[in-house]
Amino acid sequence: MVFFFQGLSPGFWTPALSNLFHDLGISAWVPAAFIVGPACALVSPLIGGALADQRMAADRLFAWSSLAGGIALWAAFWALEQNLHPVWFLVFFGIYGLASGPSWGLLAVVSLANMEDGPRRYPLARMGATVGWMAAGFLTSHVLAADGSVVAGYAGALTKIGVGAMAFLLPRTPPNGIARSWRSRLGLDAFALFRDADHRVFFIITLLFSVPLAAFYMYSPELLRVLGDNTPAATMAFAQVSEMIAMVSLGWAMTRWRIKTILLAALGFSVLRFAMSGWAGETGVRGWHVAGICLHGVCYTFYFVTAQMYLDRRVATEIRGQAQGLLVLVSGGLGPLVGAGFCGWLHGVLVTSSGGGWQAFWWILAGWIALCTIAWMIFYRGGKP
Repeated sequence: MVFFFQGLSPGFWTPALSNLFHDLGISAWVPAAFIVGPACALVSPLIGGALADQRMAADRLFAWSSLAGGIALWAAFWALEQNLHPVWFLVFFGIYGLASGPSWGLLAVVSLANMEDGPRRYPLARMGATVGWMAAGFLTSHVLAADGSVVAGYAGALTKIGVGAMAFLLPRTPPNGIARSWRSRLGLDAFALFRDADHRVFFIITLLFSVPLAAFYMYSPELLRVLGDNTPAATMAFAQVSEMIAMVSLGWAMTRWRIKTILLAALGFSVLRFAMSGWAGETGVRGWHVAGICLHGVCYTFYFVTAQMYLDRRVATEIRGQAQGLLVLVSGGLGPLVGAGFCGWLHGVLVTSSGGGWQAFWWILAGWIALCTIAWMIFYRGGKP
């Protein structure tokens, strides 16, 4: 249930944000909005992971950070409703990013530490977040009618506060490590993982792969509107339908294929996914973009959920929280930060007000992921199954 509401919260406001900014006449601030959250999340995931490893029970830390994040998210959308300068939205949204940055990593630590047969059971529990995101898309478009309204943000904020309250019922997950220095307290011990060649390749490819993914959240809803879809938030939820299927099958895949193979498949399908959106821009056929959105769920699950289990399996117990925090920093902080800036710039250069340029936009990003795929095949060795 915690996973369900954890996914429900961003599922309300994320698909609606770019269209909301457009309707408010501040669409030029869309890249900044998608930059500030990851920028603030550069700091908190590592520190949160270190606290969970050394000082504070991961379940309690997750609860308090969720409560703080929900309050800050409410304030951010209140600033938009009051027609305050967009900078105020960015300030409160940044606080939300700081508070919520460690949340996904902490929830992974709590889950994997308390589940028997984690590789099979964790994807099923994690599927709750997928169902939540999908439900939020339906509610935003068809119940709240909030595809371009601050109501979507308020719904996400209230849900986030509810997540914090529910988290106090999670199983106790005390710290297992000891802080030996300020480096340990700041979570910087996780960077020692870069000494291992496979870990180094894993984190670098994850960082590079996360850059073009920012375009999915920033501009997929906009392209849907251009192609004639009046309920883009609900359509975006198709990604969660395929994500559910992938979650169910991931445990089976983990017992039969090497982690290297699963991650490689996720990268390869991502190339196809972005190419489909490019073809939709070329032909004007919305179905191709919707097909790409559906495939996104499979790609996301097979890469990032597998990545969480990869770290749980291959990293020492005393720094697993920091390792999960480093993954969040790379995939939810630095990657989206660079991605928001790069994709925003690319969108401004290629996409015209008349709806042209979408094909080149998505195909360039598909080429980026293709390079990541080739690099993974060449440099990752994967000595363990």
